[in-house]
Parts: sequence; C-alpha cells; structure tokens
Amino acid sequence: MIRILEDLTPEKLRPRIERLFDLSAQKIRAIEAAWDASQGAPVITVRGIYTAREWTQWTEGFLYGSALLQYDATDDRWFLEYGRRNTIERMAPHVTHMGVHDHGFNNVSTYGNLLRLAAEKRWTVSETEIQLYVLALKVSGAVQAARWTALSDDRGYIYSFNGPHSLFVDTIRSLRSLALAHSLGHVLMGENERRISLLDRLCQHADVTAEFAVYYGEGRDLYDVRGRVSHESLFNINAGGYRCPATQQGYSPFTTWTRGLAWIICGYAEQLEFLESVADRDLEPQGGREKVVAMMRRPAEATCDYYLDQAAQDGIPYWDTGAPGLEKLGDWQHQPANPFNEYEPVDSSAAAIAAQGLWRMGNIEARSGSPGKAKQYRQAALTIANTLFEEPYLSTDSKHQGLILHSVYHRPKGWDEIPSGRRIPCGESSMWGDYHARELALLLLREAKGGPYLDFFHAASHLPADLMGK
Repeated sequence: MIRILEDLTPEKLRPRIERLFDLSAQKIRAIEAAWDASQGAPVITVRGIYTAREWTQWTEGFLYGSALLQYDATDDRWFLEYGRRNTIERMAPHVTHMGVHDHGFNNVSTYGNLLRLAAEKRWTVSETEIQLYVLALKVSGAVQAARWTALSDDRGYIYSFNGPHSLFVDTIRSLRSLALAHSLGHVLMGENERRISLLDRLCQHADVTAEFAVYYGEGRDLYDVRGRVSHESLFNINAGGYRCPATQQGYSPFTTWTRGLAWIICGYAEQLEFLESVADRDLEPQGGREKVVAMMRRPAEATCDYYLDQAAQDGIPYWDTGAPGLEKLGDWQHQPANPFNEYEPVDSSAAAIAAQGLWRMGNIEARSGSPGKAKQYRQAALTIANTLFEEPYLSTDSKHQGLILHSVYHRPKGWDEIPSGRRIPCGESSMWGDYHARELALLLLREAKGGPYLDFFHAASHLPADLMGK
C-alpha cells in the first residue's frame, strides 16, 4: 500500500527530472552507437546491454520516441534528428502492420510525437513532412481498427496477435492510434464502401475491455476484487461471446499482472482526456457523452484504487499481485519494494506507466469536482516518480544502456536476465519502461515549468485543415 508523500510537487521533483534527462541523453547515444538494426528492435537489457527478444517488434517506436521526448525536454537538436530520421526511414512497416495490436506503442510514440512537436512549432518543418506524419497516423489508426472481432451483441474488440479470440489489456493504449486518426478526420473503409467510425471502434473496444478485463467486486467469480485486472480475455468467436480470463505474462488468470494493471490505468486516463476534446455530436452514436465517460471512468478509478492498495510502500509494484513468493517477503505491502530480494521481482516499468495514468486521472478528478480523489492520485503519482527517479531505480552507471532499472519482461517464459549469484531477475531495463519514465518525467517537467500540457491528441486541432487532408 503506497504511503503517499503529501508535500511533493513537480517543482520539487525538477532536480531529479533534470538529472534523469542528463542520464537519458547518455543512454540514447550509447544505444545508437552500439545497436545493430539488423537484429531487430531492442527490447530489454542483458548485463546492461540492450538486446532483442522473440515476440514482435513492438518496442522499436519507443527507441526513436525516446529521442523525441529527450529533444522535447532539452532542445538538443541531435535527438530530434535521430528520432525524426529513423522514424521516416524505418517505421513505415509498422504503419501497415496487420499482425499486431501495437500501433499505439510504435506509431504514436514516433509519428505522433513528431506531429505534436510540429504543431507546437518546436522546429521548422515543411508542410510536406507534416502531411507525411498525418498520413502515417491515419493509416495506422485504420489498420489497427481493422483488426476486429465482432461479438454477437453488436460490439467488438481489437484482437491481439494471439488471434481473433484474444483481447489483451495492453491494447487499451493502442486506442491512441484510433483516436488520433479520428481527430485527423479519417475513417476505415470496409466492404461495399462502408465507412466505419474509428471513434465507434475505440469506444466499443474500451467498453468490452472494461466489462471483461477489469473486475469490480461484484461476485463475478471467487477472485472478483475491485480493480483487479486479467491480462487476456478469451472469446468463442463462433458463438460471439465471452468465455474466460487468461494470461500470457502474469502468474495466473485469477491474479493481476501489474504491468497489465498499469496499461489499463494509463490507457483509460488518456482516453478520458481525449473525450474532452470530442464534440458531443460525435459521441451520440455511442450513447452520448455521459454514457461513454462513465464507461471509461469506472475501470479507470477501480484500477487506480487497486494499484494504490497493491503496490509497495514506495509505489513500486511486484510483477504480479499473486506471485507465489510474495508470502516469503513478510509484510511487503507496508515496506518499500526490495528489487534485490530472493523471491519475486519488482516491475519498475509498471510503476512508470501507472504513475502517468494516476497523474492524468488526478487532473480528470479535479476538473470533475472530486478534489479528494484528485489530490490522492496526483500525490501518488509524484510519490512513485520520487522513487523511480533516484537510485536504486535510476541507472547512473555509464556502462549500462538502460535508464530505469529493475524492469521485468516475461517472468513465466524466463526471458529476463538473472544476475550471477541471485535467484530472480533484477538490475535490468526495458525499452518501454525507459520510454514511459521519460514520458512521465516530461509530463511533470512541463507542469513544473508552466508549459503546455502533454497529451497525444491536441496536435490534430492545431493544424490547418489542408495539412490534414480535409
């Protein structure tokens, strides 16, 4: 259970944030100097060096996106050019990738950040290049929306790379690709010239995820605890109905993989912010603003509250709330997390993702007239950042390419490096953990400086209609 530090502010964290970006610059340059792109995308570190792993190339956008966040924070032009050049030269296959649910990770982190920086006039960019970013984001949103399983109740979801029967909680963050494409005026064209609303598919996927992937303490099964999350939801696609919970990277279907919990917190918070920019008339086909906001707010608040209860005292969670070795750690919920313990690894990447979602949910609660919740969520986010942005989580070793230590990728498959003499993974980084720590740091740095709020969608409203192809 997090012990929330009430006196923290973004301004007080600014020295830690600036130190983080100083170290971040070294890490990105070190990866650029050493990485062989023919190996695939860097995923996790092994003895401090980034390496590829089987699965999909879902982390490449985080590498170039990290450089763009670094430029945003420091105005160092090298990082802009590195992120920009590699996005243009290397990311096109991700835009049309039909086989994954990862478009929000790869394409919004690259083309989306470039479009945002262009809309903010952070550098001189040609109209032709802006149109390239716009086109890439439109196509990405449509391709992601086409990966669709229809259910018998006239709803549906974006299915995971496991196949049409599988819904992952991770995908809630890929709804950003649909949101951006919709904001840019795009639709998915189906058979017989059918125009399919990307906003409609976004809302349907969010609705199905909220119903089946998140629990609300209403007796759904013996393990129904409010805010608990199931990594995967399985459906009978012949009958068009739900079957059961499952997991790929968690301990069991009836425990909560904490990175999946974090994806839900961050994903719904961002979509609730996005809905504030959507016209009422556009939400009428989904039942109206009140219905859609309530549908997303329910899982967002439940999972935020669950995270606050299940993380360790300093805000860092262990990798799964039901991991069997936790009982050997004693009263772990009322102590700071111990990444060097001998029984279960922590997951710092889940903390970075969840902290950003908690900060955004705090702002949403403030605007909706819930000052108590607003303060609780925002101070929890700052408490987590305070822990992450300092040792032993902040990587200060110049020979280590990772930025945030003690991230875990796939515990059941044993893909994470276990140091010599230890029994569990520790001391390594992940590309998504590093990216989201930078994104969290930039969000708070802008707040500390009184700068514009960091979101993924306002770029669309700041561009002339002719640049969006309207």
